[in-house]
Amino acid sequence: MTENCSKIKKNNKFSCREELEMLDKSELVDRILQLEAYNSQLKNLIDKSVNNPNDITVKKLCKKFDFSRYTKRRIFLKFYYLGWDYHGFVTQEGILNTIEHHLFNALIKSCCIESRETSNYHRCGRTDKGVSAFSQVISLDIRSKLAADKQENLDQEIPYCKILNRILPTNIRCIAWWPIQNNISARFDCKFRTYKYFFPRGNLNVPAMNAAVKLVIGEHDFRNICKMDVANGVTNFKRKVANAEVFELNQSFQESGFDMCYLEIKSQAFLWHQIRCLMGVLLLVGQNKEKPEVILDLLDIEKVPQKPQYNMAHEVPLNLFHCEYENENWFIDQTELLHTIKILQAEWTLNTIKSTMTRCMINNLESLGDLKNNNFQSDCLLLGVQSKIYQSLLKRPTCESLENKLKQRTKKLKLEDHKLH
Repeated sequence: MTENCSKIKKNNKFSCREELEMLDKSELVDRILQLEAYNSQLKNLIDKSVNNPNDITVKKLCKKFDFSRYTKRRIFLKFYYLGWDYHGFVTQEGILNTIEHHLFNALIKSCCIESRETSNYHRCGRTDKGVSAFSQVISLDIRSKLAADKQENLDQEIPYCKILNRILPTNIRCIAWWPIQNNISARFDCKFRTYKYFFPRGNLNVPAMNAAVKLVIGEHDFRNICKMDVANGVTNFKRKVANAEVFELNQSFQESGFDMCYLEIKSQAFLWHQIRCLMGVLLLVGQNKEKPEVILDLLDIEKVPQKPQYNMAHEVPLNLFHCEYENENWFIDQTELLHTIKILQAEWTLNTIKSTMTRCMINNLESLGDLKNNNFQSDCLLLGVQSKIYQSLLKRPTCESLENKLKQRTKKLKLEDHKLH
C-alpha cells in the first residue's frame, strides 16, 4: 500500500485502490449500491433539516426520560415484516431503510430502551434485502412498569406490541412477547429455524424438485450451495438439515401454471444465501434441465471441489417462517392481534386485486392466439441472464475455491495489520 493511501485510510473510512482491487464484482456492486443509497438518504436528511429547522431528534427527546425510575425485564419479542421494501434486516452503515433501523427507532422513541448498546440485544436470524419474516424473534432487556417481584402479571405490563406498532411502519408488526431468563438469547437458544420459499407451478416438474430437495436432509458440506462468506470469518460450511420438502399449496382439479407451491426447509442454522442457491438449483431441476441427483454431486466436495457458476433464485418469495424455542409461552394482546390481522387483510386485498386483474389480462391475451405451452410463471424467479443453449451445472466454469478465498482473506488481514503498525 502506498504511503499516501495509508494516510488517507488512517484519517478516514475511505477505501483505497489496493483494497478495492481485491473485491470481487458482487462486492463492488454492493459497495456502489450502498453509496448511492447513502447519498439519497443524506439528501433527504438535508432537505428535512431545511424544511423543519425546529425538528428534534429521537435521541434528544429520550434524553429527558429517567430510566433509573423503572425496572427492567428480559423478553423475547416476536414480529413479522414484509421485507420486499427494505434493504434487509440488519442495520448497515449509511443505510436507514432496514428492519433493525425502524425497530430500534420505535424502541427508543417509545422509551422501551435507552439505547441498543444497553439493551443486551440478540436477533434470531438476519434476513437479506427483499426477504420477509413471518416469525422473527429478538431478545432484549426492556423497561418494565412492574416491580421486580410482581412481573408475572403480564396483562398489567406495558403493552409492548401496541406502543411499538404505533410507531413502526405498517408492514412491520410486533405480534407477541414472552418473558425469559436473563441468560436466554434469541440467537443462541433457537432450536430450529424454518424457511419457506413460495413459487408458482408454471411449467415446473414439482415431483422432481421434491425428490431433489429430499437429498439435502442430513449433515452435508454446503459450500457449493451457498455464497461463501469467508470475509466474515465463516470457514465451516457443514450444516444439518432436519427436513426439506416441496408442497403444493393449492392444487386445482386440472393442474394449472398458476397453482402455488412452496419449499419448506428446517435447520438449526443456515449459510449465507443457502436457500436461494438451493432454490436456484431446484428450479433447474423443475425445468428438467438437471436431474434430481445433481444435488448429490454438489454436496460431494471431492467430486465437485469448486462451486459451478449458477444463478440464485429471487429474494422476494423467501421468508423466515418460524423460530422454534423450548417451552414457548407467548403473551398475545388480542385487541392488537385483531388490528394486525386487519392490516394484513388490507394488504392481501389490494395485492389479490392486482393479481386478479393481471390474470384477466393474461386470459384475454391467450384468447387472441393459438398457444399450447404458455406457462412461464416461474421463469422470472431464476435471476441473471439465461443462456439460449443450456450447459449442465457440472460442465460450467467454477467459482473461486474456498482455499483461494481463505488465502485472500489472510492476505487482506495482514495488509490491515500492517497499516495499523
